[in-house]
Amino acid sequence: MPHGKALNSALLFHLVLILFATALGRSYPRFSRNDTVFQHLVLHPDPSAGTVYVGARDHLLQLDGLDGLRLEQEERTGPVSDSKDCLPPVTESNCPHARRTSNHNKLLLVDPQASELITCGSVHQGTCQKRSLTSVKEVLFSTERPVDTQYVAANDPSVSTVGLVVGPRGGERTVMYVGRGYTASHPPISTRHLSSEPVFSYEETAKLAVAGRLSEYDHHFVTAFARRAHVYFLFYRRDIKAVSREYRTYAARVCLDDISFYSYVEVPLVCRSPSSSSSSRTYNLLQAAQVGQGGGQEGEALLGVFSTRISSTNNNPSDTSALCVYPLDELDRRIDSTRDLCYTQDGRVEGGGEVAYIEYEVKSSCANLPTNTLKAYPCGSDHTPSPMASRIPLEVEAVLDSPAARLTAVAVSVREGFSIAFLGDSKGKLHKVFLGADGQVETYATTTIQPNSPINSDLLLDQAGAHIYIMTDTAVEKRPVAECGDHLDCQSCLSARDPYCGWCVLEGRCGQRWECQRGSLQGQWLWSFHQKQQCLAVQDLSLYNISRGEKTDIRVSVGGLPSLAEGEAYSCFFQDTETPASLTNTGVICSTPDASSLPSIGQGDDFVMVTLSLRFLNVTVAETEFTFYNCSLVQQLSGRRPCQGCVSSRWGCNWCIHQHVCTHRHTCDHGVTIYNHNECPCVEKIQGSSLLPVNVERKITLVGQHLNLFQDKDLDYECVLDVESQSVVVDAFVEMDATQPSAFFITCQLHQYAYSASMEEYQAMINVRRKNNFVIDSAEDLHVTLFNCSVGRSDCSRCRTADPKYGCVWCSGAAGSHCVYRNSCTDEIKHTCPAPVIHFLDPVSGPVEGGTVVTISGSNLGQRAEDIQNSVTVAGVPCSVIHSRYEVSSRIVCETTSSGGEKSGQASVKVRGGGLGLSAQTFSFQDPILSSILPHRGPKAGGSALSIRGHRLRTGHPSEVSVLIGGVPCLVLNIQDDQISCLTGGSNRTGEHGITVRFGGAERHLQRVVYHYTPNPNITIAAPSKSFLRGGRTIRVSGQNLDVVQEPKIRVTLSPPDTLPPRKRRSTGGRSRGNLDGGQDRQGPLKRWRRIVPEPECPRGTLCQVKQYESGCTVSSSSLILCPTPEVGPEARRARVKVHFLLDSLHFDFSAVGSEAFSYEPNPVLYPLNQNDPSTPYHHKPGSIISVEGENLDLAIYKEEVVALIGEGVCAVKTLTHNHLYCEPPAQQPSVTASRKLEGVDSLPEFTVQMGNLNFSLGRVQYDSQGQSTFPLEAQVGVGVGASIVALIVLIIVLIYRRKSKQAMRDYKKVQIQLENLETSVRDRCKKEFTDLMTEMMDMSSDLVGSGIPFLDYRAYAERIFFPGHQDSPLRRDLDVPESRRQTVEQGLVQLSNLLNSKLFLTKFIHTLEVQRTFSPRDRAYVASLLTVALHGKLEYFTDILKTLLNDLVEQYVAKNPKLMLRRTESVVEKLLTNWMSICLFTFLRESAGESFYMLFRAIKHQVDKGPVDAVTGKAKYTLNDNRLLREDVEYRTLTLNVLMPAVGASGGATTQTVPAKVLDCDTITQVKEKLLEQTSKGTSFSQRPHIDSLHLEWRAGVAGHLILSDEDLTSVVQGSWKRLNTLQHYKVPDGATVALVPRNTKHHLHDSHDYMPGEKTPMLDDGEEGGVRLWHLVKANEESELPKHRRGSMRERGGERAKAIPEIYLTRLLSMKGTLQKFVDDLFTAILSTSRPVPLAVKYFFDMLDEQALQHNITDPETIHIWKTNSLPLRFWINILKNPQFIFDVQATDHVDAVLSVIAQTFMDSCTIADHKLGRDSPINKLLYARDIPRYKQMVERYYADIRQTISASDQEMNSALAELSRNYAGEVNYLVALHELYKYINKYYDQIITALEEDPTAQKMQLGYRLQQIAAAVENKVTDL
Repeated sequence: MPHGKALNSALLFHLVLILFATALGRSYPRFSRNDTVFQHLVLHPDPSAGTVYVGARDHLLQLDGLDGLRLEQEERTGPVSDSKDCLPPVTESNCPHARRTSNHNKLLLVDPQASELITCGSVHQGTCQKRSLTSVKEVLFSTERPVDTQYVAANDPSVSTVGLVVGPRGGERTVMYVGRGYTASHPPISTRHLSSEPVFSYEETAKLAVAGRLSEYDHHFVTAFARRAHVYFLFYRRDIKAVSREYRTYAARVCLDDISFYSYVEVPLVCRSPSSSSSSRTYNLLQAAQVGQGGGQEGEALLGVFSTRISSTNNNPSDTSALCVYPLDELDRRIDSTRDLCYTQDGRVEGGGEVAYIEYEVKSSCANLPTNTLKAYPCGSDHTPSPMASRIPLEVEAVLDSPAARLTAVAVSVREGFSIAFLGDSKGKLHKVFLGADGQVETYATTTIQPNSPINSDLLLDQAGAHIYIMTDTAVEKRPVAECGDHLDCQSCLSARDPYCGWCVLEGRCGQRWECQRGSLQGQWLWSFHQKQQCLAVQDLSLYNISRGEKTDIRVSVGGLPSLAEGEAYSCFFQDTETPASLTNTGVICSTPDASSLPSIGQGDDFVMVTLSLRFLNVTVAETEFTFYNCSLVQQLSGRRPCQGCVSSRWGCNWCIHQHVCTHRHTCDHGVTIYNHNECPCVEKIQGSSLLPVNVERKITLVGQHLNLFQDKDLDYECVLDVESQSVVVDAFVEMDATQPSAFFITCQLHQYAYSASMEEYQAMINVRRKNNFVIDSAEDLHVTLFNCSVGRSDCSRCRTADPKYGCVWCSGAAGSHCVYRNSCTDEIKHTCPAPVIHFLDPVSGPVEGGTVVTISGSNLGQRAEDIQNSVTVAGVPCSVIHSRYEVSSRIVCETTSSGGEKSGQASVKVRGGGLGLSAQTFSFQDPILSSILPHRGPKAGGSALSIRGHRLRTGHPSEVSVLIGGVPCLVLNIQDDQISCLTGGSNRTGEHGITVRFGGAERHLQRVVYHYTPNPNITIAAPSKSFLRGGRTIRVSGQNLDVVQEPKIRVTLSPPDTLPPRKRRSTGGRSRGNLDGGQDRQGPLKRWRRIVPEPECPRGTLCQVKQYESGCTVSSSSLILCPTPEVGPEARRARVKVHFLLDSLHFDFSAVGSEAFSYEPNPVLYPLNQNDPSTPYHHKPGSIISVEGENLDLAIYKEEVVALIGEGVCAVKTLTHNHLYCEPPAQQPSVTASRKLEGVDSLPEFTVQMGNLNFSLGRVQYDSQGQSTFPLEAQVGVGVGASIVALIVLIIVLIYRRKSKQAMRDYKKVQIQLENLETSVRDRCKKEFTDLMTEMMDMSSDLVGSGIPFLDYRAYAERIFFPGHQDSPLRRDLDVPESRRQTVEQGLVQLSNLLNSKLFLTKFIHTLEVQRTFSPRDRAYVASLLTVALHGKLEYFTDILKTLLNDLVEQYVAKNPKLMLRRTESVVEKLLTNWMSICLFTFLRESAGESFYMLFRAIKHQVDKGPVDAVTGKAKYTLNDNRLLREDVEYRTLTLNVLMPAVGASGGATTQTVPAKVLDCDTITQVKEKLLEQTSKGTSFSQRPHIDSLHLEWRAGVAGHLILSDEDLTSVVQGSWKRLNTLQHYKVPDGATVALVPRNTKHHLHDSHDYMPGEKTPMLDDGEEGGVRLWHLVKANEESELPKHRRGSMRERGGERAKAIPEIYLTRLLSMKGTLQKFVDDLFTAILSTSRPVPLAVKYFFDMLDEQALQHNITDPETIHIWKTNSLPLRFWINILKNPQFIFDVQATDHVDAVLSVIAQTFMDSCTIADHKLGRDSPINKLLYARDIPRYKQMVERYYADIRQTISASDQEMNSALAELSRNYAGEVNYLVALHELYKYINKYYDQIITALEEDPTAQKMQLGYRLQQIAAAVENKVTDL
């Protein structure tokens, strides 16, 4: 891993990479840095040196490739002080605007002849240095003052540069070929000196001359290479000659000996998707390329990776890419063919078009030279045409495509008969691709080098082709091309399918062919990539298994076994035991080893499998499995049948019958040998029954086979039974079957068998053996069954129901009765059973209707259900037996039948043929009665406890008692004889429900009493939201239906804070609930809370687990519950607090109903009244206030909640602050409390304060009594009289004051109530309006799906933006000149267009016009728009002009006040900027911001139209503009009219249909028509609708009643000089009326369509008079607006007018409107100011340009730059669009909608300014309206500007490409000739001044601009000039 001089910042990155590599199991040499970007990579030409050079941003790195890519040397190359506009050397004096600039490595080349490293950077105009290959720090050459021909690389980091060093050919000097993209006027391809002065210059060398505009030919070079006598350049650029100007890839070639590039030819390269693929695609952007070096062989090819473009406006490559292979010989033939055609056939083919042509607009053309010109001049000459290009591309199909990741690099390794391509991609992966000679292409490996980090195109193989160097932006890694050694066996080697690898057979390893010593010999190296290649394997064995220890030879067949040299031999290995191998034609022969050398056989097995391998030396060539078996083990594993198991085994063992052994030999030493399992002596089965009763002597007879083979004389055998782990041996008698000689009968003699287990049956295994000898084979399942009748049969019935096969009987004797085997009973056998015995009944009661399931348990209850089927009674009533639940003898289950009334009695059972049994318990038939319920109502959510009272309710089984409330189950909790308690279930409906109780099958209904399900209790608000820790503060919970709650509770849950460590917060499972404690608190009712003992490890005062506390609440009324807060611990201060209200089954979260989150505050503390000596009484002076000090008094309690007492008297709390409590005590000293009297304590009352659960005793209080006065009586009288007079005067004053203050207080209260009502109504109105609006907008959104947003086309958009005040714009008309002069004028205008292409002329023309005093601001805007149209086809040039003029403007304002720049449209450039932004952002408007704007526009229109709008004054009820606010209460209602519309019927005929439309009854007829047209023509844009004035509104009442309605007619109301416009109210049109819009018949209204009319639409004039009559609609336009402010509003003084409320009260309508529209305004601002989607390129480009201008002019004030950006984008573009929706949409913008939009636009503008707006009472209402929102919008704007600044800069190349695309897209939309003609009118107007300005400029004189203008004047106007 790298070390040495690597920066510390990279160490952590290294460590991560090491760990990552280790985790993957392999580490490769790697060097990485995260403080720079790696850009180029080259290797030392000498492989033994192994040095690697990396060119990076601001760094040159030298690495040791032989030592893990260790960093040897590092040279810092930047950042340096530089500017693109400055020539080196860059100093502060000659380049004051230079700044610190990163130096990007553009070229890194090795000159092997001179052993030099050539490095070129992007700074100092791309100059280069020569450095030593041994040390990059050592600079061998660098010029201090380079000339422009020594500028080598592109000085822009994003512009490409490639280079190639070509050594001397025949003594020539070393040169460097350079290809560079466009940045200035340097040639794209040039040859540079390397070994002669001036070094790096292209003076007197070849260079590609470009006569056209260099910016058009924006080359992006990819690579350059030399082959034979030529140099090739590969690049892509725009195809200027094509109509589409699409980007294409080219291969250019030039002769090495060509010093003038006469031989330069370029041919397009086309890489297409294969014809077999589903989609046809062209990959037109080359990313990387390399030539496959074939060692001088023919057939070299160029491998290139190509990608497609992202879009037509973006030439950046996309992820879709492919690999294409071009034969270089074919490319050379195509190039030679192109040259030959251009030399000899004018570039044309016979019968075809032009194939070869002259490129780069060079004034040359293909010629018709002699046919041998190409051979005579192989590198061209000065008389041959150049530079040449081919129109016919060299086209191939892609051999490989990569749809998911863009291929970025390619390297090629050529092997024997195939090539390997290494491909890097944009996601950091390296792909290895096999390219076969037969066209086979296969990706055989993909490796991730660095995730999501693109592989650099410098992908290099070392000179030996053994390693590949891979570079990403931050790392270089060296990897072997193949890792064959990783594959340790042949199978993994071949399955790897790596074309580099193969298996060395006799070396036993995976490696490349050259690594294998015998790799060139047949069969010695097996190629991994061969499809059918297989490893050597044993194909056949002569024997696959033998007996362990048996000696024999095994013939082993191995296909393809390599032959050996003299003296070499193979060996056989059985596991690890070696035996000799002798070679045969098909393989070898191996001898088996001794048994002692073989591994042992495992437990439970009869064989061992070993590996038989064929080896050469210690290398295994082939192997297989071989088996050694042991027949003795087969015998052991055969169980009860050793003979049959032996002869049936797979090993072919045989059985020696007399030795009782299994052997592999064919014959036994003596006795009979068994070969077939059918011949084995064996016991097959038991003859007769295998059942044996216990303790009874029985014989057992068995059937045997082939016992004669034992050849015994006396047939001496015995039986062996295994009973409970003991062997019972019985002598046996054997006799032969006379009918079948091989069969024998074996009889075991009489014997009594027994077992002790408590089981009915016991199976005992039985075997037969020759006496004192071996056991004979027997069947695996051979056994007898012993049985015991007494087990499980304790009574007679069970005994008699035993299976008859056992022969069990009930045996009765003196000692007792029991069940035994028939033959074992020595006493009397009972054939009938005793009478039944009943032990108990369940249940013991049931309803009189029956249906109760009764379980009768006992003994001798019958032997089967039929025995007692009809003989069971309960209390004398038959009980139906349920057969399925009957259990023999022990249980009867029956169902009672109807008893006919209440009765009780015993249960009886009569068994058929037996006795009668009676129960000791009695069963009662009961008639339960329901009497009442409590409570009578509860919430429909359920959860309420219900008590049902009655009699005999404990009837039947408790589990069968159920309660239903109207069909809803009530969960039974407890059943008493007189009461049932249950918990109500949830119901889906409210109302009265009957009560039903089911007792089994019987039902009882509560008569005349119902349970009422009420609506659920609901909590709407809970307050306060704070409590102190001790609790007891009352939370007032308000809502509805709260009185139905039975047990309301408040629960507080404390959770650990998020900041605690996880250990402290482990789950406590069930323990978290704690224990439930109850207790009576000192002050309050019964409360409950939950506590948890903290864990030992939990720090004190810290909450480590969830705790819950509960407290009971009190229902105060149906709308109020009072909940005292529970007491919590001090840890609540740092815990997360959750509060829930538990209303029976419903839970409510406080956070949902409280105004803020609930919190616990510290407990209040009160200090004693006498703090110095609390034991002494506090002396209170009557009439004064008692002040108590304390802490935290008002944190969680209000003064109204505090109770202060002095004895039994109340001290009224007047004030409560944080540290003081003030209360007013009683006038007289209260008596002490009764409790203190009883205690006999001091008679002074105690001062106590109660705060929730807290009680404070603050000391005793003593009232001071006044002593007797010693003042003289006369003086007292005098003072008394005087005081009385003073008191009387004071009293009079106080009375007057109090009356006034009461009046003021009443007025204040009235206003306060008014304001509160107002606030509530505004809030409610906002909410309702917003809901209605959202519903309407959702409907509109669905309408838009079909019709779409009515965007204008580009032509209409441009017309309205460019020429907003011109009705007849140049875009709408043709050239207005006489037909006779049209051609001449058009030619002159074309010349004018060419003249405008002169930057000097255009700037002179603009500046000259601007200094003319008669050139008005309107003229300036008009000329700017004309220029925009004239230059619309050359937007790149238009942008260049804009930049130049802007620079002039900046210099002009920097001298004055830079903050004022672009604020107004005072110059042409400002209008040009507006137009430029409008063009560039048209697509953004349509695709991104347009939808939000349209939704806002529709929302405004819908909301404004919902309320009255005065048709005369334009004032509306719903608006944002206070100047347009209707400050009156107008009564109105909404009408729904049915509008008759024509429709096409099913038969094709015309029919009519009605469409509902909403209008207001206060609307004028014109307003109604507008609304009807709007609602009935939703899918039609405004311009396509008929004009309002061309239609009549016709009211159709009945069949014949047609009435035309109009704004004014004979019925109009006239009062004095006022005439009111007619409304629907006036005509009394009802709701639901039918109307129609019918065309007018008069010819005065010819409005077929709506042409765009610039300017605002105004309502009817306020003072519009008709013969002295003034019109009015909703309000009369009176003189109030003309009155001064101090005279307005005094309504009482204005007689004759109706009393009005304060006009400002209607300002709340503005708030309502704002709240309703807020979402739409936010959505629009977000769409405009969001950077989540790509910011429009033009915005980024222009903002960067402003930043550069500020930098150039040393403007560092961020506010100034912010103002510039605001004035250029929001002010010049967005405000214009926001105020004029008709600029982008085909809509009608009415004046009242415009008024709202102007407020929103002003808000947007205020948000874009930095300065804070100081708002006060006198601020405009419109600004106050959005005062709270503007800071948030400002943050959005600042973030928008900051995000744009941080994004990657937009290059001139990108911007030009986008502009060129725009020019092409909108080429047909503008008529530039008319614009030029209009421009000429200004030229004509100021002709002399323009000519003078041109003649005074020397450059203009040289360019003859004045002369050209005179020519144009002569052509356009027949102007006589001095030509």
